[in-house]
Amino acid sequence: MGEKAFVSCHQPTLMPEHPLKQRFVLDTSVFLTEEIRADDEDLEAAVERLLDRVATAKLSLNISCYIPPSVHDELTGVLMERGVDDRVLSKLETWVIKKNPARFEVTIPAELVYQFVDEMSDRVDRGLRVSEKAVRKAEDSRTDGDGRVDVDEVIADLRSEYRSALRRGVLDSREDFDLLVLARELDAGVVTEDTGVIDWAENFGLRYLRGRNFPTLLDEYLDAAEDT
Repeated sequence: MGEKAFVSCHQPTLMPEHPLKQRFVLDTSVFLTEEIRADDEDLEAAVERLLDRVATAKLSLNISCYIPPSVHDELTGVLMERGVDDRVLSKLETWVIKKNPARFEVTIPAELVYQFVDEMSDRVDRGLRVSEKAVRKAEDSRTDGDGRVDVDEVIADLRSEYRSALRRGVLDSREDFDLLVLARELDAGVVTEDTGVIDWAENFGLRYLRGRNFPTLLDEYLDAAEDT
């Protein structure tokens, strides 16, 4: 799953100091998902505990975690809005490396662009069908009832179904694309809870991991290093 460790042919008996040397690109959802929280643990405690693991993995195994600046800004904005202490934000700055993806250097197969265009075209059609359904619902309510339509209810249903049809499971932001391009550049694993990012990580041929499993993965690496 990670980069290969190389041993010099002139020193066949020596083992590399950091045999794993994994790289991961982290999404905002890794820090915000409740799946990483212990019982009765709040957001701040869970984020700090995760960052402490990231720090230990870096110092012990040279496992590096990266984040695109666009995702970093999104994450820090959410954490600040939720009152996370500056101490935790400082740990984020220290142990998770900010790096812009090399957008002009990383190549993406044309086939992936075709897939994206086809998917977006299909989702636009689905969005139109959702809109038509909402109009028909409003018209049926007017015809079959007393002539009054609960507009707020129709709009709420339309928003929910439209969001599901167009946005769920698709790349719908610059932040998502930055994650994938940076991971491709670094040959790194993508860590996210976003199903759209996971689907496209597969298309990009990238390693990926659910955010909820990331703390356990770091623990297992650290435990294995202690055993050896």
